[in-house]
Amino acid sequence: MDKCIACGACTKKCPGKKPDEYNEGIISRKAIYVPYPQAVPLKYAIDPEICLYLQKGKCGTCKKVCPTGAINYDDKEEQVTLKVGSVIVTAGFKAFNPAKLDQYQHGTLPNVVTSLEFERYLSAGGPTAGHIKRPSDGKEPRKIAWLQCVGSRDINKCDNEYCSSVCCMYAIKEAVIAREHLGKDCRPAIFFMDLRSHGKEFEKYYNRAKADGVRFIRSRVHSITEIDQSGTLDLRYVTESGDIMNETFDMVVLSIGMEAPDSIMDLAGTLGIELNQYHFVKTDDLSPVATSKPGIYVAGVAQGCKDIPQSVMEASAAACSAGISLARARGSLVREKIFPPEKQITGQEPRIGVFVCNCGVNIGGIADVPAVVEYAKTLPGVTYAEENLFSCSQDTQDKMVEVIREQNLNRVVVAACTPRTHEPLFQETLRNANLNPYLFEMANIRNQCTWVHSDNKEIATRKAKNLVSMSVSRARLLEAVPALSVNVDKSALVVGGGVAGMTAALSLANQGFPATIVEKTEELGGAARDIHKTWQGQDVQKFLKDLISKVENHPDINVMINAEITGASGFVGNFETMIAAGGNTSIVRHGATIIATGGQASETDEYLLGKNPNVTRWHDLEHNPDKLKKAESVVFIQCVGSRDEKRPYCSRICCTASIKQAILAKDLNPGADVYVLYRDIRTFGDREVLYKEARNKGVIFIRYSLENKPVVQEVEGGLEVLVFDPVLQKKLAIQADLVNLATAIVPHDNEKLASLYKLSMNEDKFFMEAHAKLRPVDFATDGLFLCGLAHYPKPIEENIAQAMAAASRAATILSKPSIQVSPLVSQINAEKCIGCGLCVSICPFGAIELEEIEGKGKRAKNISASCKGCGLCASSCPQKAIDMLHFRDEQIVAAVIAAA
Repeated sequence: MDKCIACGACTKKCPGKKPDEYNEGIISRKAIYVPYPQAVPLKYAIDPEICLYLQKGKCGTCKKVCPTGAINYDDKEEQVTLKVGSVIVTAGFKAFNPAKLDQYQHGTLPNVVTSLEFERYLSAGGPTAGHIKRPSDGKEPRKIAWLQCVGSRDINKCDNEYCSSVCCMYAIKEAVIAREHLGKDCRPAIFFMDLRSHGKEFEKYYNRAKADGVRFIRSRVHSITEIDQSGTLDLRYVTESGDIMNETFDMVVLSIGMEAPDSIMDLAGTLGIELNQYHFVKTDDLSPVATSKPGIYVAGVAQGCKDIPQSVMEASAAACSAGISLARARGSLVREKIFPPEKQITGQEPRIGVFVCNCGVNIGGIADVPAVVEYAKTLPGVTYAEENLFSCSQDTQDKMVEVIREQNLNRVVVAACTPRTHEPLFQETLRNANLNPYLFEMANIRNQCTWVHSDNKEIATRKAKNLVSMSVSRARLLEAVPALSVNVDKSALVVGGGVAGMTAALSLANQGFPATIVEKTEELGGAARDIHKTWQGQDVQKFLKDLISKVENHPDINVMINAEITGASGFVGNFETMIAAGGNTSIVRHGATIIATGGQASETDEYLLGKNPNVTRWHDLEHNPDKLKKAESVVFIQCVGSRDEKRPYCSRICCTASIKQAILAKDLNPGADVYVLYRDIRTFGDREVLYKEARNKGVIFIRYSLENKPVVQEVEGGLEVLVFDPVLQKKLAIQADLVNLATAIVPHDNEKLASLYKLSMNEDKFFMEAHAKLRPVDFATDGLFLCGLAHYPKPIEENIAQAMAAASRAATILSKPSIQVSPLVSQINAEKCIGCGLCVSICPFGAIELEEIEGKGKRAKNISASCKGCGLCASSCPQKAIDMLHFRDEQIVAAVIAAA
């Protein structure tokens, strides 16, 4: 019970029901519910009369869905046997418990909290309803300190020598949000060893946080003490220059790391799979989602510490591996859901039903939901209105279907949370009730109302009424929109023949989907041709040779080398690409496209590269081990041409590559002096072990700043490197035989390809995914996917996983004879169109073209399958000849007038 956070997950999923009742504020049709309204902290309660587990010893759904493990039963759960062809392990992680680290006094000092606890303070559904308050006295803190690497990079008390990979970024996020909540008087500080913002766009977020007032202090805090009765905390630490400091803070947040879950040992034993020394599922670099047992795959933090985008990629990659194993049985167990026929509403007067959600305390704890319901009943066209505890719960969905039928409703408004996550759910409810799904409108009275006005019930209620009024006004003009489907060409085009491109093509071909690889050079392999070993020592060249052989000899893969894409058209399921190769041009028709154009190490004129033969970059030293063996002094310089104004991003793999080579230099010549000049060491995850090994072997690490970069100059007898050491507070002169530069990883020239396929790129010319976390391998245009270095610099195992993920996403299209696409597209009135072509030039998806109409000249034509409904064409048309289905001008104007 103490673990309950009142999230309501158990209530939403509980299948046990009882009649609606209003009893001391409890609104429930479930066996388990969260009492409402009630003072924080909220706890769940179980109704023994209808709980299936307490009655019959079955179900247990609430325990399974509880995110905090708050629900437990004494009896052993019933075992169920499932026959499957593959297993994917996604067991997650356990947050580190800092209680064993007595210097931080978590659990003793009330104002010392963990990062997960602080997340709950930031949440509108948390114990303080989104208001940041000190646990000791309920006052707003002004100075908050985040302490990094609590339970990570530590072999003294917790024995977790690995880096948890995500803590730096979530600490920055929490600090930024805290300052947004508390205002500019808030002074957040982050104490760190190495700031690891190594993901896509992460470095820019880090720089924005610094510019916005977040302090970053390079130190590990020695101790925390409480200095007064209010709970003020004194932090004692040592600066990089050796000064001992004491500083007071109102609150301390411990950035706790990740550990393997307790259950993984039993699970691994049951499944017969191996774990590594940290009890994460063991995989290798060249098969990143395959466990030690064929047919069993792994994704997410169960394999090792990683962030959400990488976890999502691995989930799709694991699904791809399972799809390859089960390809012959694909579709044999599929059962198609059949919806009842749609009721025709043409010519009917609007009969609108309004359902207002309490959403636990998220809405009902702030706005006066009963008053909003009564107001909705007075609006024109509203036939029925009611409130629900959780509108998204299955029992409420079932009840809504009944109400729609009983009240003969022909339009529905749900006032709840965000349509971004819940609109598809309610649209399906309408389909179950014989209505077209686009006769639905959603008022976001949580994100846009109660979360914004959580401190003022009157304003929140008034705004909720306004939002409902706007939605009802728009709903009166809604019309049924017919479904739109397109046939699918069951083949794929892969642009790029590196490891990512070949892996994607092979992953599709092994599932029975033909693939064509277009490679602009004369050979396959890409950037991997320069890599000898993975960071764990696996032979990349042997793997590459085998991969190329499989691709070239696969009957369902066509390889085109020295080829260039000259034209592209079409839409999801039906693309046409023009390819020039060998003096001929051909057209390839395909249902999906995967972009894997790769990247390369950048050139630089810094540090005498190209002017002195002993200054090299990246893997050049690995190609000449004899030269490395003879060297008595080797210097590696990091962040050359990256993390600066020109390229404000981290290339992610440089630290690991340089440290790996530094260890090689020491192995070849243990007496050599080896130096790594760095700004932050970013050996994320298990790579931290390499960093430790290098230090143990005598590799010397010296940090430099962007404002005080090293200088390489030629001197008699070799090279001299000048660098300021912040620990010694002195400038050092290092005599070097060899200097190796980790230059920035940059994408190939993708401008032409982006123009042909209407693809977005970021400021650094890497391709942009549709959503960084939720759709990390999809482009915004349906049917187009990306992987590899074209997306962002990453190690070979992540390239392989992302390529498999892209193939998995493409297979969701190619595996169907036809697919449903969004029917919310532009509609062109040819009588008003003058053929100016403005809409064609501004459409970012290539969804409009000009066609010749006999007797009228050129007129715009919509390609419905390519249209994303963004509305740029409609808003730009000088003749008002374009309208958007479901977002017609009159519908939007009606909502605006209602808000006035």
